[in-house]
Amino acid sequence: MNVTTNASRLIRQTLTGEVWPALADRHVYRVGPDGQPFALPGMGGVTLGAHCGDPATGYAADHLEPGASVRHRDPAANMALQFLTCVGNPVRVESGQAAGAIGHVTGQHAYVLVDFPESDLARLTTGDAVTVTACGQGLALPGHPDIVVKNCAPELLDLMPGGTRRDGRLEVHVAARVPAEAAGAGVGMNSEYANTDLMGAYAGLGDDLSLGLEGLSLGDIVALDGQDHRFGRAHREGYLTIGAICTGQCLLFGHGPGPTSLLSGPSDAFCLVDDPQANLSGWLHPGPEGAR
Repeated sequence: MNVTTNASRLIRQTLTGEVWPALADRHVYRVGPDGQPFALPGMGGVTLGAHCGDPATGYAADHLEPGASVRHRDPAANMALQFLTCVGNPVRVESGQAAGAIGHVTGQHAYVLVDFPESDLARLTTGDAVTVTACGQGLALPGHPDIVVKNCAPELLDLMPGGTRRDGRLEVHVAARVPAEAAGAGVGMNSEYANTDLMGAYAGLGDDLSLGLEGLSLGDIVALDGQDHRFGRAHREGYLTIGAICTGQCLLFGHGPGPTSLLSGPSDAFCLVDDPQANLSGWLHPGPEGAR
């Protein structure tokens, strides 16, 4: 992105974590929007076969976390991992059969989510240690004082098309525009923690529940209308948030594929360009396994 930043003044910090197992309790079933109980995989562990560029919906899953789900076993260290890790930060596997593999952060959910090429994911297992080179919190755009950068690595911002226009607005390419009524779970929370689940991607349940979001892909850059995520997450007319879809299929009402916040500010500070190729896959993992 052709934009002036303060990236040269940011620090890089080494954070650690491990691939966390999928968790459950004895209460197996949840109830979906059609009133039917379900028991499906989703959060935690290593999820194969779902990467940036792949569909976000259509899986037999709930709260799908693609790739590796990472956290730290110390609660305070885990919160630091959540708050300081940014989309696009590199992650190196330190132990196990996949030691040396490099992936990239795609967002935050209950865990930090990391996409690796499929061949590396297949060698990962729960308990494998990883190192995150965290950088991006504190990133600012001096030429766009009304826009706040959230959870975005400076390297990712460099790779994104667009930038400062002659009229002073920030041009951002987006794969989809999300209506304000789609914002679900996550509103009211810190915008450095987890993500915003989007309602309206309930495939097969009719137009009365659809907001046209069934076609989202993992890694899509999206524009959330009416969302102010500068200092938390709230509905606010005249504001806009840019995010990256990091989670997939959900069945619970109020939940759905969700973006991690990247940029937020008044709508008139942005110039949106519709671009179906605006996806993390082409920037972080180019090539046969990472291309869309």
